[in-house]
Amino acid sequence: MIEARHLRVLRAVAATGSFSAAARELGCTQPAVSQQMKALESSAGTPLLVRTGREMRLTQAGEVLVRHAAGILAGLTAAEEEVAAIAGLRAGRVRLVSFPSGSSTLVPTALAALRAAHPGTRVSLVDAEPPRSVEMLREGDCDVALAFRYGGAGAEWDDLAVRPLLTDRLVGLVPEGHRLAGAGTVAIGDLAEEPWIAGCPRCRRQLVDVCEDAGFAPRIDFATDDYPAVIGLVRAGLGVAVLPELALESVRPQGVRTVAVDPPVRREIVALTLPDLSQVPAVAATLDHLALAAVR
Repeated sequence: MIEARHLRVLRAVAATGSFSAAARELGCTQPAVSQQMKALESSAGTPLLVRTGREMRLTQAGEVLVRHAAGILAGLTAAEEEVAAIAGLRAGRVRLVSFPSGSSTLVPTALAALRAAHPGTRVSLVDAEPPRSVEMLREGDCDVALAFRYGGAGAEWDDLAVRPLLTDRLVGLVPEGHRLAGAGTVAIGDLAEEPWIAGCPRCRRQLVDVCEDAGFAPRIDFATDDYPAVIGLVRAGLGVAVLPELALESVRPQGVRTVAVDPPVRREIVALTLPDLSQVPAVAATLDHLALAAVR
């Protein structure tokens, strides 16, 4: 295999005409130059240099290698500089995917701080709910996935690097004139006869499970991933809902009342990446700033 260091020595020999002059230019010994040229000729399978009098002359194969060496070494130098820039966070790219309430709350704070600290790092953002966002990570379509799950730790993320961010409580939403609008806490069973507005598929499954544990199956009249739409439907008296507190931070829930629900329902919010990607400086910095945003 032809190595870049051997090409550098060959170029020096071709430019100076001797092993000793090449050694002086490269800051090494003449035997070292001779040894590397022997290794290069062995890799090439043909002589690259011939001695004519006191000078070394390139063979036809040597001329071909020198001609290509310039482009190879220039490309390698450019690659080394680019990698160094990424490692030093002077450059880099992170593809982030997040669920909507995370995109409107945690992500803006995190990315603003990341840009201030590392202006050369670029982050793209796409919205997707889990489990689709986690599939995108495993398929290589993103570098970091902001995701959530209910019910505590499980095996679904065992192959991923998991950065816990926060625990998000779900609260009940009822219209302002609702019979339970003034209650501090509402048992989920007290809403058994109400029509429901449900959220994303994962949230919808969680709602059904909680209601079934309380002894009833919720009558879901509407289902939408759009949180302002959920609030609008509740405000219009078309049903009740449960929403994560994080979702309420990004909207103004006018015309509705929030109540605590019993039993309490919480979801775990995390940032996910592949184990190897967690060592990439730009990805690690993004995870750190998401964690700081969650603390704030």
